[in-house]
Amino acid sequence: MTTLQFKNVYVQSSGCAVGPLEKAGPLGEYFTNAFSDNYCEESTFEKAERRLIKEAVSDTLKKGKLTTHDIALAYGGDLINQCASSNYFAKDLKVPFVSLYGACSTSALAMGHAAIAVEHLQMKHVLAFTSSHTATAERQFRYPNEYGTQKKETTTSTVTGAGAVVLGSKPAAIAVTAFTIGQVIDWNFSDANDMGRAMVPAAYDTLMTHFKDMNRTFDDYDLVVTGDLSKLGYAMLSDLCLKQRFQLDNKLNDCGLMIYDVNNQPIFCGGSGCACSMVVTVSKLFDLLQSKQMKRILLIATGALLTPVILAQKEAIPCVAHAICFERKDA
Repeated sequence: MTTLQFKNVYVQSSGCAVGPLEKAGPLGEYFTNAFSDNYCEESTFEKAERRLIKEAVSDTLKKGKLTTHDIALAYGGDLINQCASSNYFAKDLKVPFVSLYGACSTSALAMGHAAIAVEHLQMKHVLAFTSSHTATAERQFRYPNEYGTQKKETTTSTVTGAGAVVLGSKPAAIAVTAFTIGQVIDWNFSDANDMGRAMVPAAYDTLMTHFKDMNRTFDDYDLVVTGDLSKLGYAMLSDLCLKQRFQLDNKLNDCGLMIYDVNNQPIFCGGSGCACSMVVTVSKLFDLLQSKQMKRILLIATGALLTPVILAQKEAIPCVAHAICFERKDA
């Protein structure tokens, strides 16, 4: 089995910060901490991304009535070389820190590791955070936005934002009950402007593994949400599930399609980035659980593990997906 189950891991607090495009989207009402431009009151986009992490973590600690002295360990990651945004932020955090890279799957990867630390290392409070920024990610993986390069309709738009969560053993409204670690899968997709479809095989494999390990189907969940498969990737995953005769019943969705209005915002095929699944999780998904609209939600965070150099050498894009299950625990 590649699914770890937890009995005593709970969400103690969470928070996020986003940019202007995200605030203007369908989930805008959930984003109380938003900036009016992508510089986030800083002088560079790299500093802006770190500012987003700072605001998200500060908000999370404040909601939990915690300080950095209460945090035993922190996990974090982003999309920039050497996880620069996370590491530069961590130097001021003054907390034992592990940086993680799973591309856009880093949200579930960080929360899953945090859950392991709480359950098996008996750590009282463990912080997990991720971030992304449209300008830093485009510069990293494609072309700087300033170049004005024409983008394909299959392109996804990187979410500008950061999300954070503190997990602990103290019983709370939301529990983390399972973490499925995915395999790296390569179906020979090689288009960096169509990463949504490239990640579908990994998402599907992790979903099937989770169902098998937990002896569950879609019927056991109120919602199954992928990270950032785009309109095309979401449709492709839906088809794969239907071919296995699963009854979806509107239980499948994608964070990249939830955070933006795909038809009316300039985001092409949907949202993406480390922050995409994280900010949707700590805002919308947690609200659905806390408000008792839903009982159990499965997040499958998806990541395309590409580098521009290897892509230029005509190799394909390996992808990975990790799943984490959240459940409402009634008092």
